[in-house]
Order: sequence, then structure tokens, then C-alpha cells
Amino acid sequence: MSRMPTLYLSHGAPPLADDPIWPGQLATWAADLPRPTAILVISAHWEDAPLAIGATTTVPLFYDFYGFERKYYEVTYASPGAPELAARVRGLLRSAATPVQDVPDRGLDHGAYVPLVEMYPDADIPVLQISMPTLDPRRLMEIGRRLAPLRDEGVLIMGSGFFTHNLRAIRVDGSVPSFTAEFDHWGREVLQAGDVDALLDFEHKSPTGRLAHPRTEHFAPLFVTLGAGEAELTGQRTVIDGYWLGMAKRSIQVG
Repeated sequence: MSRMPTLYLSHGAPPLADDPIWPGQLATWAADLPRPTAILVISAHWEDAPLAIGATTTVPLFYDFYGFERKYYEVTYASPGAPELAARVRGLLRSAATPVQDVPDRGLDHGAYVPLVEMYPDADIPVLQISMPTLDPRRLMEIGRRLAPLRDEGVLIMGSGFFTHNLRAIRVDGSVPSFTAEFDHWGREVLQAGDVDALLDFEHKSPTGRLAHPRTEHFAPLFVTLGAGEAELTGQRTVIDGYWLGMAKRSIQVG
């Protein structure tokens, strides 16, 4: 079995399904990937410590948003559970320094299922979601490193966030705030250079990091992706770029 790549994607909000371009970009990306044996998702929308393992059976989705049209609360994604993957994750991560808990009724949140509906609409691949126990980039890199062996078992590791995420700067007129464009350009350059040190200290080393991410939870999943693909960072590439509601939707593949 060939080694699976590891992904960081900007997941969008539930209305992503209505975008004329983005769903097709995600579907094309998935079609170009080897078919996973299972998918492991680390979403910006689940912070819990100690690290938590979500449902390993098919349970209802977690509609972790409010104020949207009713149709977005009627979306379903009944992917199979992944108990074998959960056992592997426990074995790879659990230690005295890294306790692991189980939350068996926690369904996939929109950071997981919104992109998966577009990428794997048949919902026939087992999916497991785990929490982010910290927003510390270095600790998240280490979690990614420890999860990396799963790639050789056909598991697609997917960090799901948003390359910039300042909800106060949303634009519906097609414009892009200058600080968003500056951060997106900086991020592209440091990713291409493989400058992990700059990424780890993005709040200080990027020109507009604190504006692009007033809170860092949507950038944080990137570090799990980078840790899981650390040996191949020079081969990372942007698969999706551009902007949505004024936010950068840059999404990358490593490996």
C-alpha cells in the first residue's frame, strides 16, 4: 500500500455547498487522491483536553452553528465508524504525558463533514474525528508526528481549519481585506520555502498574523498536518487557493 498524503484544508461554513466553484475543487482533489482505508479528521471546531476520540459508530452529525437556513441542519453524512482506527490512535498517542479520553456520542462537526460531503459524497469510508487538546503549534506538530505511521496503513490524515479566519472581516461583495491577502501571500511563501520555524511563530513572524487569526484555532490543525508529513515538507503543494467571503481558502497537500 502506498503512503497516503496528509492534508490541511479550509473547510468553509455550511453554505459552501452552494458555492459555484469550491465544491468542485474539493471533489476533484479527492478524485486525485488514492482511496483511503479510513479518514482521521482534526477540526478547528473541537478543542478538548485531554485529547478526545469521537464516535466510533455512526451517530448523528454535530450541527455546531446557528442562524443558518433550515436546509443546512438537514444535511446528513452517515459514514461508517472507525473503531480499529480509534484503537490505533490510542496506541500511538496515549502516554503518561498524553492521556486520551473517549467521547462516544460526539458526531462529526461541520469542520469535518462539510468538506467530506463534497469530497466523498457516498459516505462509504470510515471516518474518525479527534479533538485538538491544545493550540500550541509545537505540541500539535508532535501529535502529527506520532500519527504519521497511519499514513502507511492507508489513513488520510486531514487537518481542517481556515487559512485566515477573522469573522469580523467577512466580505460579501467579493473584496478581500488587505491583511488577509498579506497573510495568504506570506503563508504561501513560507510553505514553499519549508520554513517551519516561521510557521510555528506565525503570530509574530507574519505581517498580519494577529489580524488574520484573532484566535488561532483555525490555523492550528495545519501543524498536525505538517507533523504527519514532516519528512516530505519540501514536496508540499497548494491544491486550492483564492478567497471566500474575504477569507483565504488556501488548502495544501503534503506527500
